[in-house]
Amino acid sequence: MLSKTEKVLMFLTTVFAFVMGISPSLFAAETITENDPLIKVIFSVGAMVGAGLAMGLGAIGAGAGIGNAAAGASEAVGRNPGVQGKIMMTMMVGMAMAESIAIYALVIALILLYVNPYKTFLFG
Repeated sequence: MLSKTEKVLMFLTTVFAFVMGISPSLFAAETITENDPLIKVIFSVGAMVGAGLAMGLGAIGAGAGIGNAAAGASEAVGRNPGVQGKIMMTMMVGMAMAESIAIYALVIALILLYVNPYKTFLFG
């Protein structure tokens, strides 16, 4: 079995290799022509995939945070029912903070789909 340090190093090496592998295509903007329909399709699909990933990961994070807050509040109320009001208020604030992550992910997804700053660079 690999130790924790070896796993981290293997992960970092994999990420570095991936970034180095895709970097030539990312920095090849001078070869893009305005009339190439394939570039428009690739750009649109990339924006859609990025928006989907942003929403998916944001929803997973918000769901985990809300679930953790509800579980903690349920355990706390079960141990000390007399302070239920304070615990519930704190839980609601925590859930609102966790839900704001999903809203930020939605904003990023909408920016990627509709107001992408690279759209004018690529398509004129």
